[in-house]
Amino acid sequence: MLVFRYDKTFEGLLTSLFDAYSRKTFPERLLSENEQLPMFAEQAHLVVTETAKAARVWTALEKKLSEPVCGMLMHVWLSELPGSDELLFRYMRKAFDSPSSIAGNFIDKDVLEVMKIARKVSREREHLMQFVRFQKTADDIFFAPVSPLYNALPLTLPYFTSRFADQKWLIYDLKRRYGYYYDLETASEVSLDKDEHLAGGKLDENIMAQDEKLFQEMWKEYTRSLTIRERLNPKLQRQHMPQRFWKYMPEKN
Repeated sequence: MLVFRYDKTFEGLLTSLFDAYSRKTFPERLLSENEQLPMFAEQAHLVVTETAKAARVWTALEKKLSEPVCGMLMHVWLSELPGSDELLFRYMRKAFDSPSSIAGNFIDKDVLEVMKIARKVSREREHLMQFVRFQKTADDIFFAPVSPLYNALPLTLPYFTSRFADQKWLIYDLKRRYGYYYDLETASEVSLDKDEHLAGGKLDENIMAQDEKLFQEMWKEYTRSLTIRERLNPKLQRQHMPQRFWKYMPEKN
């Protein structure tokens, strides 16, 4: 069994594919640099991530596949599901080896799996855009904590930078401990050293804007006024509004 070790980055995955074609040997497993080798591994190749090699592979993929299909590959990577890197490796290899696009080959189980996972990540992206709730801080930054099922936050940046272009905001993924801060011009990735002010997904009142609590109460009252209790359907509500988002939504507290 041939094993490739790499740094578990997307550029590293693309470099792995470059090395495989250069060596004319293709791995049966992709492991992290520190992961233990399988019992029957006969050879292990250490992939050194190189931006130039990764760029060449991605450019070649863009020529073989349409823009939406390339987008699906990024969605699968951001799913962070076990084995998703090996699935992408097989898919990209098939794309290069096939004389025509494999995107419509629904008989292939890898093609179907890529579509299935990409749709799940796309739905999580839509949920983020729908259910993010901002809280205003004392220094006039609108803060929103999230914990999406998949790493879909980067996919929402075009929406949020366009929809909220006139205010500074920070959307932070508590699960993955990173986020994006928008300074009225660009959105930059940030990581907070401490998150003790975010107990339960809510800002500590010490750093909350003076009128923020009032606005949250007004939002709750507005929601209550629209509610028709006789037509409440909790099961249907959970289907359209996943419960994992509720703790960050004032109207659900």
